[in-house]
Amino acid sequence: MRRAAAVRPAGARTAPTGRTAPVRHAALGLLAAALLAGCGTGTPGAAPEASATPATAAPSGGTAAPDPSRSPAGRTPEGTLLVADFGADTVTFVDPGPDGSGRGGAPIASVKAGTAPYGLVVGEDGRAWVATAEGVAVVDTRQRTRLALIPYATESGPVTTGEYRGGGMGIAMAPDGGHVYVGVNVPGGDGSVEVIDTATREVTGTARVGMRPFDVDVSPDGREVYATDHDSFDVTAVDADTLATRRMEVAPYGTEGGLGSWLKPHYAVVRPSDGALLLPFEGERLAVLDPRTGRVSIERMTANTHQHGAALTPDGTLLVVGTGPIGPDDEEPSLTVRAPDGTERIVPLDGPHEDVAVSKDGRTAYVTGGFTRDGHWNGITVVDLDDEKSEPVRLAAGNRPLGISVL
Repeated sequence: MRRAAAVRPAGARTAPTGRTAPVRHAALGLLAAALLAGCGTGTPGAAPEASATPATAAPSGGTAAPDPSRSPAGRTPEGTLLVADFGADTVTFVDPGPDGSGRGGAPIASVKAGTAPYGLVVGEDGRAWVATAEGVAVVDTRQRTRLALIPYATESGPVTTGEYRGGGMGIAMAPDGGHVYVGVNVPGGDGSVEVIDTATREVTGTARVGMRPFDVDVSPDGREVYATDHDSFDVTAVDADTLATRRMEVAPYGTEGGLGSWLKPHYAVVRPSDGALLLPFEGERLAVLDPRTGRVSIERMTANTHQHGAALTPDGTLLVVGTGPIGPDDEEPSLTVRAPDGTERIVPLDGPHEDVAVSKDGRTAYVTGGFTRDGHWNGITVVDLDDEKSEPVRLAAGNRPLGISVL
């Protein structure tokens, strides 16, 4: 049953500030370790593959066939959405409808990228860099063609699909567009951040980071790269020039449970005003990491649901994707819209979601339905950030879409 959207102050519910997990999490730890895929053990192959029939169908009743007639031949309109199809070997271009509202929108075209694409980033030149299991695909988004597939320097095992596959996960670009940084998962061990020169399309350096680098971000000045290491409860800061590393623990619930815990960091955003990393946990706690000191402060959150993707709007509003309940006391999937002053609006979502991107004008959020665990659906939920009374719009898009960017 859908809940009405509500505005709640961040302090409306008391979130513990110590390092011991609350009772509801501790009591369910063993059960969750057995059931969870994306946030449970890091053992390759331990997670079941996604169901062929999504728990919540896309508006078209499955994977919608692209309609090239929606776009002029050879050019991709500004504002088009690009999603990484984790359930296929492609990226899909999606028309978001009039004014980006999602209404009447549909996929335009799909382009081969590589096995199980995860994250993606798009440069000012219109080239997309897509982290796949076998390498980083370079896609010309204007002409909708793949230009290259850059193999990893890191040995990550056989090329496979599924949640625990090796290969690229989080990916980010330097502010000047000269380099791309991709987090490479090595099943059962520490991962790496690989540096790609965007001019030569070659890997020019590698830095060892923690386990399963879910997300990669870059400091506003481009001097440091941050890998959010899901299975090792930390963030690794990588010096962009020397590739020297520093590991900083981010575990507001502690590290008890190890690989079997779901109380781990997933995605982060870098706050431009001070360079702090914002990492949401469980719709209860926002970990604010000062990368200069490694110190973590905790702010309260109110969605009370397991959380993954995050993004910032131009005015500093934080968007966080609530994937849905882990325990019996958790709330349903949602999008948290958190103003810079800490007040939060919780927008209910229909079914699990994974990541989020924001329109250039900051007025619309696009939330992917792919999800790293079972229960995904082949679409995007479009949320009007200005009109609190509007209902989210469901838009067919790709095949288990995870990473997303607005072109």
